Amino acid sequence: MALAFPKTNATVLAPLGAVGVYWAWFGLSPKRAFLVGWAAGSVFFAINYSWFGETAGALIAPFGFFLTLGPAIGDAAFAFALPACAIALIRDRTSPALLPLASAAVFAFAEWFRCEGLGQLGVPFGSLGYTQVATPLAPLAADVGTYGITFVLMLLAAYAAQAIRSHASPASLRAFGIAAGCVVVALAASWLTWPARNLAAPAIPVAAVQGNIAQSLKFTDASIRAGITRYAALTEGLRGRHPRIVLWPETVIVKALNKEPALQARFANLARALNAELVVGTFEVTATEVYNTLFFFRPDGTLDAVYRKRQLVPFAEHLPFKAFLSWIPWASQVSNLGIGDTDGVIEAGGFRVAPIVCWESAFSGLVSGDVRDGATLLLIATDDAWFGKTAGPYQHAQIAQMRALETGRWVLRAASTGVSGIIAPNGRYVAQTQLEETAVLNGNVGRPVDTFYDAFGPAPLALVFALVFGAIAFAGRSRPF
Repeated sequence: MALAFPKTNATVLAPLGAVGVYWAWFGLSPKRAFLVGWAAGSVFFAINYSWFGETAGALIAPFGFFLTLGPAIGDAAFAFALPACAIALIRDRTSPALLPLASAAVFAFAEWFRCEGLGQLGVPFGSLGYTQVATPLAPLAADVGTYGITFVLMLLAAYAAQAIRSHASPASLRAFGIAAGCVVVALAASWLTWPARNLAAPAIPVAAVQGNIAQSLKFTDASIRAGITRYAALTEGLRGRHPRIVLWPETVIVKALNKEPALQARFANLARALNAELVVGTFEVTATEVYNTLFFFRPDGTLDAVYRKRQLVPFAEHLPFKAFLSWIPWASQVSNLGIGDTDGVIEAGGFRVAPIVCWESAFSGLVSGDVRDGATLLLIATDDAWFGKTAGPYQHAQIAQMRALETGRWVLRAASTGVSGIIAPNGRYVAQTQLEETAVLNGNVGRPVDTFYDAFGPAPLALVFALVFGAIAFAGRSRPF
């Protein structure tokens, strides 16, 4: 299942691997299912999260391995062990025709809860739905999002596993056929009603600047000066292209820009010279907090807005339960950034844009909430230089594709070392940079299309999954073991 994600991108292994998972869980006691699920999930997430400590691991040596292993073990409990135990608990009291349905529902609910239900503790990577952004299942995202696609994958896998365990009995084959037929019908309906199937040609010019400064160099005084010079020079080269918006990556200016009037004046002049909205990733220091921010300089040079990152990376940008965990040897290495309270939608370049900083792009609920608040374009600024040439930047770039599919919005993405790009509402990159190259990405974006998913986001869908599992479990209470 882990090999379905970048870099390998063997997408077919997501449902095939899930068949094996369910085949095991359907034959185990609740206790054994919990332990086997925890073990399997730990391996799955350890592979998926192997890039977490690529640069940061050296900062907490010799505990760097914990940056991968800690989240992997924790997430395995929520996403694999508990669903496995729940399935085993209801298995013998549930109709064989409904057990796979309940199994897929509880797994999809657990995935949502792990990624978004835990709030500032969530680790929103490794959702199986992301693996399908370039497959025939992609149109489903416009209706049911990432977790809905996960549900579909697990539904087919669970019915297939049941058929294998029953040695392809007629009843199990019939149930699998019905489930597959329902999926085909749902997919056909999504395809026919998919608003991004026929897009108007994009005509609004935008740009993203990828300075390609390694994380190991970024924070030295010489690199700070060189970085400012490089980004300014690359941006000045856009004069003849007349972009509406120019996006720089997250924290390319590792200074508190609100305390640097000379730098603000320099960027204001640059925005004025381009006659474009210049969006700069930097920091903001107040009397009480330090924020990871995006500064918006209007085409007339005025500082129009400051966006403060709202969803911080736990144990990297903030330390949860600080009063209880401050004794950990590496706790002092954790940044103590403030959680942003700014509006998620800002007027810029003729759009109502949703500014999204790095980690935030992996939270479907946050992004879809901005769309419901009126966002017509998504701006993703990220600093994937932390992860070098590992699978991390590619997984993160894939997540941006899913946000475009779910919301029907064009996405402009600027990454410090890649992958920067422009993504259409159909989830496809129409312009894209390579990893670890210095580049200025030019292209056009268009107006948004509305999706069914826009109307509700992931939380109500997760509630449906919980109700499906609960209803099937309740209906089986009178059945003897």
